[in-house]
Amino acid sequence: MKAIADIDKMKVFSRIKRKSGKSIGLVPTMGYFHDGHVSLIRNARKQNDVVVVSVFVNPTQFGANEDYRQYPRDPARDKEIAKREGADIFFCPNKEQMYPSGFSTSVEVEKLTGNLCGISRPGHFKGVSTIVAKLFEITKPDIAYFGQKDAQQAAVIKKMVADLNMDVMIKILPIVRETDGLAMSSRNVYLKKNEREDALILHQSLKKAEDLFAGGERSSRRLVSSIKEMIDSKKTVRVDYVKVVDCETLKAVDQIKDKALMALAVFIGKTRLIDNAFLKVHDE
Repeated sequence: MKAIADIDKMKVFSRIKRKSGKSIGLVPTMGYFHDGHVSLIRNARKQNDVVVVSVFVNPTQFGANEDYRQYPRDPARDKEIAKREGADIFFCPNKEQMYPSGFSTSVEVEKLTGNLCGISRPGHFKGVSTIVAKLFEITKPDIAYFGQKDAQQAAVIKKMVADLNMDVMIKILPIVRETDGLAMSSRNVYLKKNEREDALILHQSLKKAEDLFAGGERSSRRLVSSIKEMIDSKKTVRVDYVKVVDCETLKAVDQIKDKALMALAVFIGKTRLIDNAFLKVHDE
C-alpha cells in the first residue's frame, strides 16, 4: 500500500489507472477506523482492481460548537488497518491542500437537507457534499462506498451524483453494530461507562418500533412515541429528533403505506449519536 498526501499525485495515480482500464473503488472516511469502515474497505477490495481509502477530518461539516478539534484521530492505526485489508492507496491530504487560501466554492443539495440532522446541524451537509465532490474529482472512482448509519448523508450524496451527472456508482452498505447492538461510530469513544450502557437504548427502541410495525402498527406518531418513551427512561439521554420519513424524499410521513425510514438522533451526555432502521411492509 502507498500513502499519498498530495492532491496532484493522487490525481495522476487515478488517471493512469483509469487509462489502463483498472476500476477504482473509493472509501471516503474521517478516520479512526472501526469495523464499519473495515466492511466498506473489504467490499471495495472484492469489487475493484484498485482500492483508495481516504482519511480527512473535514472542518466544513462541523458546526461552530461541535467537536472538530476533539474528533478522535489515529492516522497511524488507520493506515495499518487499511494496509491489512488490502487497500492500494491511503489518501491523507491536509486541510491546507483541500481548502487553500481563497477557497470559496461549495456544493449544496437542497430539500433533502431540510429535515432530520439538517435542522440541528445547519451547513453540515453542504460541507459533506462539497468534500465528497472534491474527493470524487481527485480520485476518479468507479464506485464509492458509504454506510447506512448515515442515512441522510447517503441520500444526499446519491442525489448530488444524480443531479450533477457524476460518473460514479454509490454503494450503501448495512449498519455494522457491536455485539450488544450499538451502531459502530468513531464517537462512541467519547462515552463514559454509564453512558455506553444507556446508549443501547437507541437500538433497543428501534427494535421495539420494528416489532410494533411487524405487528401491524402503521402510525408514525405512535411508533415515534414508543421510541421516545423508552429513550426518556435513561437519565443521560436527550432526544434531538425521532422521525419517520419517506426513504427517498426524507419528508415526514404520517401513515406508512409500504416502506419508510425511522431515524433518530440523541445526545448521550455531550455525545450526539444517530441510528436508523428501514420499515418495510413487503421485502424487496
